[in-house]
Amino acid sequence: MSTIQFDEGRLMAVLLAPIVSEKATMASEKSNAVTFKVLQDATKPEIKAAVEMLFKVQVKGVSVVNTKGKTKRFGKSIGRRDNVRKAYVTLKPGQELNLSGEAA
Repeated sequence: MSTIQFDEGRLMAVLLAPIVSEKATMASEKSNAVTFKVLQDATKPEIKAAVEMLFKVQVKGVSVVNTKGKTKRFGKSIGRRDNVRKAYVTLKPGQELNLSGEAA
């Protein structure tokens, strides 16, 4: 597979935030995967390149999930939560990415 060069400014914007939840923690412990909230139009190769560039780790694979926003009521008016695109980034064996801020 050829290495594709991405714009560094775009890669800095692809990852929006880490997702720290019970489900994300289980995925981390079970399969060495880290979960991120990413841009709606982000591709798997872009996500892989962004994680490798920002955190200096080797990525084994990327899985992407699109979650539709829920419709919610706020008093008389009806609102809608934003759609979310999550990326489950699986790291190669021996690689570690600590987002909790604790020193290991």
